[in-house]
Amino acid sequence: MEIKIDDLNNGAVVSLLEEHLKDMYATSPADSVHALDRSALQASEITFFSAWENNGLAGCVAIKRLSNTKAEIKSMRTSHAFRNKGVASSLLQFVIEYAQQQKYESLSLETGTQDYFLPARNLYKKFGFSDCGPFDKYKLNPNSHFMTRDI
Repeated sequence: MEIKIDDLNNGAVVSLLEEHLKDMYATSPADSVHALDRSALQASEITFFSAWENNGLAGCVAIKRLSNTKAEIKSMRTSHAFRNKGVASSLLQFVIEYAQQQKYESLSLETGTQDYFLPARNLYKKFGFSDCGPFDKYKLNPNSHFMTRDI
């Protein structure tokens, strides 16, 4: 699998992000959706990565710089055709290593509290993330589950 910085201009990537947003709005109240759209993912403090295998889009992940020492995982998604093949684990390992290279001291994330997000929460725990309170500009919300880990 090749994971690379992406400029968000590939049609397959755009479709995957649209699918991601659609699912987020289908599973969480609109005011609790913190997923970013394509234009927001192009902000200077965000680095977006896509994962490819045999010319097929396997998934994506982004990292947002919060400060010189802190970052946040955003928009982690596996394409349907690549589910249950280790893509999410590969993306998560990649973004953790990227955070280490950037000399971040901690990496945090926000995900949902609904059962739909249970596999994601379990994956993050497997990679050393633990529950925490709201960080950066997030507020306490019954639909948000916050996690962090030291790098």
